[in-house]
Amino acid sequence: MSANILSKELLQRLYIEKKMSSVDIGKIQGCSEHKVNYWIRKYNIPKRSIAEALYTKHNPAGDPFLLKHIKNLEDAKLLGIGLGLYWGEGNKKNVNSVKLGNTDPNMIRIFIKFLVELMGVKVAKLRFGLQIFSDLKKSTVLNFWLNSLKKFGIVREQFYKVTTTLARSIGTYREKSQYGVLTVYVHNIKLKKIFDNLIADVAQW
Repeated sequence: MSANILSKELLQRLYIEKKMSSVDIGKIQGCSEHKVNYWIRKYNIPKRSIAEALYTKHNPAGDPFLLKHIKNLEDAKLLGIGLGLYWGEGNKKNVNSVKLGNTDPNMIRIFIKFLVELMGVKVAKLRFGLQIFSDLKKSTVLNFWLNSLKKFGIVREQFYKVTTTLARSIGTYREKSQYGVLTVYVHNIKLKKIFDNLIADVAQW
């Protein structure tokens, strides 16, 4: 075959099946990215969007999560509770991330259990945002949450910079927020779409 021609079978194997980028294909075939893209268009092979290309680059082994098959009543309960928490407490406006914030460590732990055990999210992919009142000591509050989540192996490096809110009142909310509001983040577009679809399905019941 001419060095100027890339076969359709080759491109389907490398670009579609192995999810390689045009740049990487060009490198191993000894040609330019422009030439790879030319033959992709020539064969009418669907081109990945920039977002999809970046997603594939950062997740070369495929999606870093997998919705687990519900095998028993405990799984079903966890699925129902997890979706219920996200539906009622989660931030659904962000199109790129799944996020849920609360003051209750038990609620946060259940949601993390749901993410890890049923949604297949790796613990290392979790990120945390902590918002506290200005009269609270950051180190004390941070250590409280690290201790509360120690069963999952959460480490300090997974926390973003603590956000401080000026303390103005000592009402009921202040009492509930003695250790601030912790927000759990999973930055993954496809996971967010799965959550949206699951919620949409439930809403049809």
